[in-house]
Amino acid sequence: MNKPLLLKHILAELEIVHQSAVDAAQRAYETATDDENTAENKYDTLGLEASYLAHGQSERVAECKADVMAFKKLQPLDFFSDTPVAIGALVYIEDELGDEQIVFLSPVAGGLKIKFNNKEITLITPSSPLGKALFTCFVDDEIEVAFFNDNKPDNKKLYQITAIY
Repeated sequence: MNKPLLLKHILAELEIVHQSAVDAAQRAYETATDDENTAENKYDTLGLEASYLAHGQSERVAECKADVMAFKKLQPLDFFSDTPVAIGALVYIEDELGDEQIVFLSPVAGGLKIKFNNKEITLITPSSPLGKALFTCFVDDEIEVAFFNDNKPDNKKLYQITAIY
């Protein structure tokens, strides 16, 4: 696995997400400041709603920029079978049905899915249920992950770590 190339690919995807957020914020700003959206009476709230949206979009831009900056600081580390899972690890896991999943333990952007070398890789953070369970584990360890729905365990899944890079 070419880890530096993977990190460059993830960074490029994060920059695309950031640019999409910038574009959405610009559209929301233009809508909020458009003369056609000036309130005609006290019940006309289109301009106000557009300004709330523009504010939310600007916060999303800041979050995406922070994600890009945090990811740029990530140093490519090599992981081996005797190295515990930590931030920067590419982890192959297999569930009890034999379905394989590849996850990258990232400091940011949990849930982002990317394609790399014809494989889907999901970014997870240490604060996610799967990230918490994987953290400090080794190859061949089995983990149980409880996924929550309305703060109640909804579903438990067993995984085995098959490889770490």
